[in-house]
Amino acid sequence: MTLSVNTNQPALIALQNLNRTNEGMQSVQTRINTGEAISTAKDNAAIWSIAQDQRADMSALGAVKMSLDRATSIADVALAGGESVSDLLKLMREKVVAAKDTSLSSTSLQSLNADFQGLLKNLEQVVKSAVFDGANLLDGSQAADMTFLADADAAQAITLNLQNLTLGGPINSLQPTDDILTPGNATAVLARLDDTMKAVNQAVGNIGTQAKQIEAHNTFVGRLSDVLETGVGNLVDADMAKESARLQALQVKQQLGAQALSIANSAPQIILSLFKG
Repeated sequence: MTLSVNTNQPALIALQNLNRTNEGMQSVQTRINTGEAISTAKDNAAIWSIAQDQRADMSALGAVKMSLDRATSIADVALAGGESVSDLLKLMREKVVAAKDTSLSSTSLQSLNADFQGLLKNLEQVVKSAVFDGANLLDGSQAADMTFLADADAAQAITLNLQNLTLGGPINSLQPTDDILTPGNATAVLARLDDTMKAVNQAVGNIGTQAKQIEAHNTFVGRLSDVLETGVGNLVDADMAKESARLQALQVKQQLGAQALSIANSAPQIILSLFKG
């Protein structure tokens, strides 16, 4: 090997090796700091692109879950309102059947009618109050059935059907002007009341069925989001145990490389001894 004060080949080789070690340490430290083996496109363009697509789907599923949560709340409020209406109709039936008793005095009939009228008003109030976030399935205020997001591409939707339970509506045939002041009136009201109770119970059942479907789909979306998150992690997450082992090995190599560079840099000092007398 030629000794030269201008070119120190061993030092250059030692420096190259030390630089490679430093680059390796930088890569390992980045993986440890981020927790990801692939955090940028230059790490692995294909895997990074796939992971980004899956992350986009995960974000979209967050919006889907929010929409389904809103649907669940609207359905739950409507269900509570519908069940209350059904309970009120049962109380009304009791008053109407009692009013068919021909032996009752006019005073008793007036008392029964007052109770009946109070129940009618209560029913109207329940229907109007069954509101969540401005949406009411029961009072006929919505122009059409409500649809909510069902998938990450917004290509599928899940529907909540309107159930108009207002007095004189398509389901509730009772009228605000109904009274049971006479047995004859009570007989006419009872016929419509029985039909109304069947229709209302069916409508409330429909809401319950759809609420169950929404709940099941919401659970599926949550699981799907978890699966996608796990899948992305499988693609890009770093194995921290391996990275820790690599870091320790590189730290040793770095120390050895620095020592080798120091030795190589001191080699030209030998030339001085050749010129001593």
